[in-house]
Amino acid sequence: MIMDTQYQQAWQNFGVERATRQNTAIREALAAAGRPLSPAEVLDEARRHVAALGLATVYRNLKALVDAGEIQVVTLPGEAPRYEPARREHHHHFRCDVCQRVFDVHRCPGDLAGLAPPGFSVARHEITLYGRCSDCQPAPKGRAKQAPSSGRAKAQPHRHSH
Repeated sequence: MIMDTQYQQAWQNFGVERATRQNTAIREALAAAGRPLSPAEVLDEARRHVAALGLATVYRNLKALVDAGEIQVVTLPGEAPRYEPARREHHHHFRCDVCQRVFDVHRCPGDLAGLAPPGFSVARHEITLYGRCSDCQPAPKGRAKQAPSSGRAKAQPHRHSH
């Protein structure tokens, strides 16, 4: 079937506009979250603006945004990748054992070179804290536990007393 030029142009414009709305919704979901999101979480948040958004489109856009350097992959051992806006500052992550959400931790213990075996050189480090986020803490006696929110809470670093 041969499309006339005007119809073909209208179809191309629709595709570009739609891709732009989808891409914008995905970017906004990542920026608004304040924490790394899984592709499924990106889809849930972005669908608030583009209801017909599909998971395959989210994956394509995430790849394009990573390739463009606009977002970065957050990789936790044994977990599917999550995504967050590209940042220059060094930070770590906290993963909730209950709701599986991941949060940024903005404190760092600093130089860990002293932990490396003799003769080794540390180039970088990644630390992941595990536990319960503030939404998933057991409710104090006499109060009902709330369901986890959309994840906009800030994680507080956990301090060990060793």
